[in-house]
Amino acid sequence: MGSLSIWHWLTVAFYLALLVLPVAKILSKAGFSGWWSLLSIIPIVNVICLWLFAFIRWPITAAPPQR
Repeated sequence: MGSLSIWHWLTVAFYLALLVLPVAKILSKAGFSGWWSLLSIIPIVNVICLWLFAFIRWPITAAPPQR
């Protein structure tokens, strides 16, 4: 009981990918950088960012439609 095995690290990596990848996809569709999705793994910051994301103006709606 001193260190974590490879299975623990693989489980953590799987969980992070399961959380971060969909958030990055949603943010990029809304016109934000996908890198902001890394904030979703910080416990209190993720709730604050979710509320901010819900109420700020999205860049994708501010730009005129592309033709």
